[in-house]
Amino acid sequence: MKRISVIGGGAWGTALASVAARAGRTVTLWAREPDVPDTINDHHENRRFLPGVPLEPAIRATDNLSEAADADLLLLVTPAQNLAAITEELVESAESLPPCVLCAKGIERRTGALLSDAVRRVAPGLPLAALSGPTFAREVAKGLPAAVSLACEDARLGAAVVDALGGPAFRPYLTDDLTGVQIGGAVKNVIAIAAGITIGRGLGDNARAAIIARGFAELTRLAAAKGARPETLAGLSGLGDLVLTCTSDESRNFSFGRALGAGAEPSTVLGAREAVTEGVTSAPAVMTMAGGLGVEMPIAGAVHAVLHRGASIEDAVGGLLARPFKPEAGAGRRGRS
Repeated sequence: MKRISVIGGGAWGTALASVAARAGRTVTLWAREPDVPDTINDHHENRRFLPGVPLEPAIRATDNLSEAADADLLLLVTPAQNLAAITEELVESAESLPPCVLCAKGIERRTGALLSDAVRRVAPGLPLAALSGPTFAREVAKGLPAAVSLACEDARLGAAVVDALGGPAFRPYLTDDLTGVQIGGAVKNVIAIAAGITIGRGLGDNARAAIIARGFAELTRLAAAKGARPETLAGLSGLGDLVLTCTSDESRNFSFGRALGAGAEPSTVLGAREAVTEGVTSAPAVMTMAGGLGVEMPIAGAVHAVLHRGASIEDAVGGLLARPFKPEAGAGRRGRS
């Protein structure tokens, strides 16, 4: 895997291109926005999505998808809701596709499908892995230490991807639990919005800690109902990512929730952003999946109600606080929380 192409020129795609370049790979970064390849090639900086962070000079950017598809490994880093469509474009632009690593975090809103299922719907038989974990793009792009989960059902492919991307400052930990890694990455974004609302509303750090703990129980129950292993969610792609995303304004989902809690309108916050806030579109998809599996997720449901059903924050918080007292359920159980 000497030639790696990153499909998606946002902050996270740019950071992963830097990771691959530092690992000694030949790296091509594809971006749909025409100004992104120009600034990367001419100035070694993604001025639109990752301003102020110098990039490895070896990274070559393009807006030609056929050119990017000619690689030994593709990292798919487009927004989650666009992933199936861009995969279809890749299939049409190349005779065959190399193995792909899913690096977006979300659940397909239209179908409620995991991203691996959405991609395989348009590219049956495509070898897949999924990468997720507690990673802020700016820190990764700067070469600061980070660790991630790398999920792949094919052990040989997984080991090859670890070898292709791993280094002293970027440490992938291999697992075969593709479902668990994807659910952890998707649901934590929704819980982070709840944590942000809590802080923005002035409810305090005790309340945020409760959101993190009970949100972790929710995402673990959902993952277990989909056949994932609870220990996967206790690792980097679940608990690690959840804690990071719920405790820093660097998180787009947490900062979005914080702004909402302080009284901002969702459309105003989202309209001022270049990057996608994945938890907004993942919330209804998470609730669709949970409903189909009979898993109750009150925190995720409250976020969904505020964002998509016109509920007020006061009513959503009041509904959570009015829930009956009950024993604390162990992580991974499908019952109520």
